[in-house]
Amino acid sequence: MGAEVFVADEQSALAVDVGRFAELARRVLEAEGVGDEVEVSLLFVDEPTIAELHERFLGAGGPTDVLAFPIDEEPVPGGRSPDEGGTGPGGPLSSEEDSVPVLLGDVVVCPTVAGRNAAEHEVTIEDEMALLVVHGLLHLLGMDHVETGEAERMEQRERELLARFHRAPPA
Repeated sequence: MGAEVFVADEQSALAVDVGRFAELARRVLEAEGVGDEVEVSLLFVDEPTIAELHERFLGAGGPTDVLAFPIDEEPVPGGRSPDEGGTGPGGPLSSEEDSVPVLLGDVVVCPTVAGRNAAEHEVTIEDEMALLVVHGLLHLLGMDHVETGEAERMEQRERELLARFHRAPPA
């Protein structure tokens, strides 16, 4: 089945093929070895929304193209064994509780900013948004680009994943 990817298009400036980007996200997560019991949200938002998120969570002004919000916490198990102490009901987790999906995080993309980037990078808007989706997912998986070596590794992985899942390699 693969990872669960929830997609929402919360903007109206540009048409977004949410099904295409959900499938891209699922394939990237699978290629990166993410198991079936993982959930990711992919949100397409307008400039005021991403600017507010950018300010609120990163302290930076103005809109940006993509933000990634990883869920850093381990899942909290339900229930407890009697020898763990406390006053609540005890007992092992049921198999249903064991299979609670892990929330990997959220990727937020602004198609309007992506459109400006696409013109600047001389690529299609679809190509630019695909790059932003992959970039955001790699951030959720722990990759970063703060240092030069890390940035080069991340950019190389982005190129590999895009060639494999977004567009056919050049002939």
